[in-house]
Amino acid sequence: MTELVLVRWLCLIVPVVLTWVFWRRPSRQRAGAALLGFLFAFVALGATNRLVVWLGWWAFEEVPGSFLGMPFDLWIGWALCWGALPPLVGGRDHQIGLPRDLVIWVLTCGWVDLLLMPRLDGLVQLGPHWLVGEAVLLGVVLVPAVLLARWTVTRKQLTGRLVVQLITFTGLVLWLLPSAVMSEGDGSWGHLLDGPVWRTSLILQLMALAAVPALAAVAEFARAGGTPYPWDPPQRLVTTGPYAYLANPMQASIVVMLALLAIGTQSWSLALATVGTVSFAHFVADPHEREQLAAREPAWRAYDREVRPWIPRRRPYQPQAELYLAETCTICAQTRTLIESTKPDGLTITAAETYTVAGLRRALYVGPDGQRASGLGAIAQAFQHSGLGWAYVGWLIGLPVVRPLLQLLLDGMGGGERELPARRP
Repeated sequence: MTELVLVRWLCLIVPVVLTWVFWRRPSRQRAGAALLGFLFAFVALGATNRLVVWLGWWAFEEVPGSFLGMPFDLWIGWALCWGALPPLVGGRDHQIGLPRDLVIWVLTCGWVDLLLMPRLDGLVQLGPHWLVGEAVLLGVVLVPAVLLARWTVTRKQLTGRLVVQLITFTGLVLWLLPSAVMSEGDGSWGHLLDGPVWRTSLILQLMALAAVPALAAVAEFARAGGTPYPWDPPQRLVTTGPYAYLANPMQASIVVMLALLAIGTQSWSLALATVGTVSFAHFVADPHEREQLAAREPAWRAYDREVRPWIPRRRPYQPQAELYLAETCTICAQTRTLIESTKPDGLTITAAETYTVAGLRRALYVGPDGQRASGLGAIAQAFQHSGLGWAYVGWLIGLPVVRPLLQLLLDGMGGGERELPARRP
């Protein structure tokens, strides 16, 4: 066994052994944080390594067992140290990721890399500014991984958890998985990126449209106080938003996007993997999820009888909500006419002037679970009572980034806040 092979084995075995040693029956939250941290670090290390190589900070040699330009054993060991170990090594759950622990992890991992990287001759070529690359990796991989572990265990910083989870699973499903499939099968990213501009643009636009139900479902989970990650779920059953039409909106969006990627990359292997993904979700994941939800959520069985996993309903499942629109506002009156023309289910439209709490200045939506949305967000929620096509429009304009921009434009065109006198009944 050569010295280089021994070093590679140690870079994998030491992190695996440390992870096994510190895996002392962790709590459900801590175990979920460790797995999520590993996945994030794995995806982020792969992506940033491509950037580092492009900038010339370092480059790994082409050795057996490499994937995307990085030795796979080193990649896994690195991700375990930076993603899985921080939540396992920490003290009590509320102490994980405190500023002191974060500084200790950054200094320790930075020190290990400073000692190890120059000694990996024959495995990595260091550029003159490799220390800059090391600092970048510590900042964009290790720090978010440690913070994500703390937020997941303590259930704090919901927005931060959602953003990092979206980065993780988007990179995993739409980049790493297709890359792995195409590396062993057919197709390539070059077919998508170097093909005719119109075809690339069309596929990317269709993928963006297919992502809308998934993003709207994530936003619906956030309104319920949780995330799509199984170890960090909402505290209640979510049956609104895309879930009023389809039980698996995220999985359905992913399948459509993978199918479009298979077309764009001309990969039959990726198309077959997409079929395998559907089969796994339908025959393995769905029954397990149904069993868990049936045991945990009393309302699940009634929902499961009405909403199918893969075939959407034409009308929403049990919507009961109220929309307040001003009678004295021309734009509001026109909006009411439009919404009523779509024949919404379970939506009562009431004059905003009759709202019994002072201070109502925008359209207001009060949902079946007590959720509230105002302004354009209220209109977006109202559209979701009007059939699948209008619901899609509502999901799109209600997305966290889209809605504020559209609201700003609407305010500039006269659709902003209005002073309405509240009347007591």
